[in-house]
Amino acid sequence: MTHPFLQGPWPRAFAHRGWHLGDLHDMENSMSALRRAVAEGYRYIETDVHATADEVVVLHHDPSLDRTTDGRGTIRRLPWSAVGSARIGGREPVACLDDVLEELPQALLNIDVKDDAAVRPVLETVRRHDAWHRVCLASFDDRRLRELRKGGSSELLTSMGKRTVATLWGASRYGGRGLRSRIDGWAAQVPPRHGRLRVVDQRFVRMAHRWGLEVHTWTVNEAADMRELLDLGVDGVVTDRPDVLRDVLGDRFTGGARPGSAGKAKPGDALS
Repeated sequence: MTHPFLQGPWPRAFAHRGWHLGDLHDMENSMSALRRAVAEGYRYIETDVHATADEVVVLHHDPSLDRTTDGRGTIRRLPWSAVGSARIGGREPVACLDDVLEELPQALLNIDVKDDAAVRPVLETVRRHDAWHRVCLASFDDRRLRELRKGGSSELLTSMGKRTVATLWGASRYGGRGLRSRIDGWAAQVPPRHGRLRVVDQRFVRMAHRWGLEVHTWTVNEAADMRELLDLGVDGVVTDRPDVLRDVLGDRFTGGARPGSAGKAKPGDALS
């Protein structure tokens, strides 16, 4: 796969909802958190979006404003004038995707589309900025991903939904004959475990790579877990502790070898 999004630093270090540590604690998905992630060397940022009643795409994880802002109400039922006046942590306005794409052209955004109502507005926003080369659209919902692919550009990159991931996982156990054609999306973005089930192991990663796919794991915050997953050869790690991941990658790749590679990684391979 030669999509520009996948030509960035490897292994892919994703700042989950931006850099919301220290003085930016509780500022997830804020413009400040995204700016800080980029300033700290992160090119890949994972974020979430909803659309307002008047179809402005905003960065927010929850369907309502209640948990992270001083506002109240369900985003898709509110106009942008109301959502945009809510303050994250009581400090900073909710960010809209238009502003992020304009202000952070160097960032590669993994965008989790959280609601059906956001599908068309997200595609229109990405199209308006001609930003297909620097986004990956994600969802757990296979149907929503199909709608995104249907309405998006031929240049659109997406992750896999739950059912597709289950197909890939099954193929890694029982053989993949005839199943590759059922895989839509180019990245399995998965937790290392789901309950008692081990999702990411050597067989899963090997099958993904055999089919030309990537494996990105979330949300991994402990250094030992990061090292274990990198040893398995995962292509990306999504974390709420970008400071810890930066140290792990720095120790690992400054003069060291990439997993599964005979070559030497250069300092800065994993971060810009």
